[in-house]
Amino acid sequence: MSENMVNTAKIKALRERMVRLGVKENDLREDFIRGSGHGGQKINKTSSCVQILHLPTGILVKCQQTRSRELNRFLARRELCEKIGEKIHGEESARRQEFEKIRRRKRRRSRRARAAMLEEKYRRALKKQRRKPVGTAYE
Repeated sequence: MSENMVNTAKIKALRERMVRLGVKENDLREDFIRGSGHGGQKINKTSSCVQILHLPTGILVKCQQTRSRELNRFLARRELCEKIGEKIHGEESARRQEFEKIRRRKRRRSRRARAAMLEEKYRRALKKQRRKPVGTAYE
């Protein structure tokens, strides 16, 4: 069994999720296109990039994460289910939550927060300066 094969339990779970969301295989238009990016001659010769269009909603998903076409098909369907679930149920996907978390982390601090942080650093530095130097215990 190669490393690119998808676990049958995962395939079954994906099919059940597609049924719950009302996604039918007949509603999908699947195309295999040549990928782009790194890979040189190999990427120019093989069509392992999977593009899936869900006809009722018009959602388009492309997947080129691996060199295996079958694994890319699985990953594309999983991403399509995420997008459809988000659209139908309005649920916040885990990936979007992660993006928001990173965005908040990168956001610049306010002037007051920066001043408070610097004040705390200054107090800690004073506390460290007031400590007595450590003497040698065995003289």
